[in-house]
Amino acid sequence: MTQFENILVEIDGPLATLTINRPKVLNALNVRVLEEVSQALEGLRGQSEVRVVILTGAGDRAFVAGADIAAMAELAPSEALKLAEKGHKVGDLIALLPQPVIAAVNGFALGGGLELALACDIIYASKSAKLGQPEVNIGVMPGFGGTQRLIRRVGPGRAARMIYGGDPVGADEALQMGLVDQVCEPASLLEEVRTLGRKIASRAPVAVGHSKQALRATFELPLAEGNRLEQRLFSELFATQDQKEGMAAFLAKRPAAFSGR
Repeated sequence: MTQFENILVEIDGPLATLTINRPKVLNALNVRVLEEVSQALEGLRGQSEVRVVILTGAGDRAFVAGADIAAMAELAPSEALKLAEKGHKVGDLIALLPQPVIAAVNGFALGGGLELALACDIIYASKSAKLGQPEVNIGVMPGFGGTQRLIRRVGPGRAARMIYGGDPVGADEALQMGLVDQVCEPASLLEEVRTLGRKIASRAPVAVGHSKQALRATFELPLAEGNRLEQRLFSELFATQDQKEGMAAFLAKRPAAFSGR
């Protein structure tokens, strides 16, 4: 795996952990960070031994506290568009990665940080986490997918309140509104995420990947088309070795040994 300046990538068996590593600036995003995250995600896509990706931030204060405002302050509209395109590329790579991606939100997830988490399949948060889209406080709006993904997570009214008001919510409120899926003690957050990751990694990888594809399609397709996609993906799995192994193991009352084929 390539060595990066601003991120860390650790592979531990079937789990890959991608850490934004700029703790002195609360892991703020700039163009270089976004490019490195994109490169790392593209590299993980082709690693069949990696079955789950965990996304987090270095230190205990922030997942990602937002975009680097000092770097954005003097951008022209054309430059801001390029920055937004890079942010959207990262979100799309997360969403389209064949492996499930779990966000471990270990502190502030604001602006672009929340938008990264929203692109993930599952969001676990520390009790100390603060999540929000505060862009209107500095004269802009979400630009990395927040207006589109937040509403799908929490509904139009809550999304509008968070985006128009610009105030963050704590972890417990985020759980109540469906913004996060689990709240953990700060010291146990990563281990709880890894426990979930290992459970997912023990399942049939092609089936998990197909399930992710079908779930993601609900954002784009009408119900009838989504149902047809589900039928096709379901039937395709009967050509895999994992389907044969999984059903044989079930009938024999033994653990399945999935190969990812």
